[in-house]
Amino acid sequence: MATILNRHIGSVGFGLMGLTRPESPISQEEAFAAMNAALKHGAVYFNGGEFYGTPDRNSLHLLNEYFTRYPDNASKVVLAIKGARVPGALPVAFDGSEEGVRRSVDECLRVLDGKKSLDIFECARVDPKTPIEETMRILGVLVKEGKIKGIGLSEVKEETIRRAAKVQTIAQVEVELSLWSPDVLYNGVAKACAELGIPIIAYAPLSRGGLTTELLAEDKKLPAHLSRYPRFQGVSLAANRKLTQKVHEMAQEKGCSVPQIAINWVRAQSGRNGNGTIIPIPGAEKPEWIAENCTSIKLTEEDLEKLDQILRTIPVQGGRYSEAENKFSEG
Repeated sequence: MATILNRHIGSVGFGLMGLTRPESPISQEEAFAAMNAALKHGAVYFNGGEFYGTPDRNSLHLLNEYFTRYPDNASKVVLAIKGARVPGALPVAFDGSEEGVRRSVDECLRVLDGKKSLDIFECARVDPKTPIEETMRILGVLVKEGKIKGIGLSEVKEETIRRAAKVQTIAQVEVELSLWSPDVLYNGVAKACAELGIPIIAYAPLSRGGLTTELLAEDKKLPAHLSRYPRFQGVSLAANRKLTQKVHEMAQEKGCSVPQIAINWVRAQSGRNGNGTIIPIPGAEKPEWIAENCTSIKLTEEDLEKLDQILRTIPVQGGRYSEAENKFSEG
């Protein structure tokens, strides 16, 4: 069982982004049902963002409402929040300076209003104008002040992890990892985290729905929010469906679902090939999807080698983010 901040958490966490997505909103009751399902199935690690939604309705507002109704659940949850995005800035910008980080943390705490502690805070992206050492310094001050309990890193490269770890203890490194995005296993990020004893939080283990059977229905319109991702456009999407089809074939053979293969592949990377702890955090809006995501499926070494071969023969086409967004992603 994985440990973060000396707290035992399950082998699968829960991503909150989809619960406050403006373009496809769900009701408060639906969101609460999803959060309760996550806890029921052992996903006690919740991951949200100050900008997951709008300034008036994001992860923090939802968490305030949830813990107001279910105050006893606050102590059960390990909460990580991404922030330090400059409010209203277009193009998108991030501020890792003392002023920017303090503003973000204070806003998160204001909205939470004491209903839940800010267990882990991380700047969603590295501010290119502020040395990572300075950002780590101020986050360390905020730990001493009791405003946050731990420090995370998000979308960082190996060098940044090593530099940051020289300044502060890092509770987690959050990066994208899935069968569609295995890059961190080979670019030094997983290696650095293993050497430094830092758990990896793997977001988008289903590649935003790319690793689901719904993607295989070519006549079905994809959700609007996916249109900005190059991997879900034109010839790239057509090519990437081939990889998901192969995963679907394995799922049929094993009597499980495509998401279960995808999530358990991420889980299986823990301790494999010298890796440290890796925890997938799929997001889901329905209790039945969360139950599916949290189900443990045994992948044999033969299964894993077969999936490795699929990745070698069917490389994913298209970038993870648009060109504008890519400039903030180090990983």
